[in-house]
Amino acid sequence: MIVEMRTYTLALGATGRYFKLYGEKGLAVQKRILGHLIGYYSVEVGALNQVVHLWAYDSLDERARRRGALWADPEWLAYVAEVGGLVTGQENQILNPAPFFPVPPAP
Repeated sequence: MIVEMRTYTLALGATGRYFKLYGEKGLAVQKRILGHLIGYYSVEVGALNQVVHLWAYDSLDERARRRGALWADPEWLAYVAEVGGLVTGQENQILNPAPFFPVPPAP
């Protein structure tokens, strides 16, 4: 099991609009294709104007397969075209859960 942590830096004041668009058009597509969403957050203290989301995968191969399917989906591509101007930066990290911490199960 791996967890991908994706951090998006947004334009100043864009968090509300980003969450609105994501909730209406992006979330359902990602959940359908990527599957195991662990959490989706906004940053309150520290580097502001950021959102962080965590996705669990069985392996890097599964992640690559699912992300490839996401980028082949017309609904996702339409969403990205609409929201892309709000995102000014991105950082991805692959995390390995500690042996004593089970990743919460998918709903």
